Amino acid sequence: MRYLPYLIELALLVYCLIDCIQTDSSLVRNLPKPLWVLLIVVVPIVGAIAWLVAGRPERSARSRHVPWPSTATAGFPEYERPRTVAPDDDPEFLASVRRSDEKHERMLRDWEADLRAREQQLGDTATPPEHPDAPPARP
Repeated sequence: MRYLPYLIELALLVYCLIDCIQTDSSLVRNLPKPLWVLLIVVVPIVGAIAWLVAGRPERSARSRHVPWPSTATAGFPEYERPRTVAPDDDPEFLASVRRSDEKHERMLRDWEADLRAREQQLGDTATPPEHPDAPPARP
């Protein structure tokens, strides 16, 4: 029974310190966050009670507070989360794929035409050398 006030003081200190550290700096009231931490640690009972009364964010400000606020869907229930469109349902993505395919097909046709032209040019200018074992050509 004699240690109960010390345990309460320690529990209050730990709770308020953790709460203060985890609270977003923009939501802290009346003093800067580092000053609140210092006050809670240096003046344990008075600092902790002051934090609870005057430093904590108001309830309305904490309504959407989540531990991972950097994600786009943080704080939303599953049914309220913004949906992303799958690539096969996105008309812009499908159009870009079609444009890319058309571009590649056009390049392939150009390469094939260039290859045919080179082969034709080679066939017109040079006659293939005769193989030594081949029978003589007939006139």
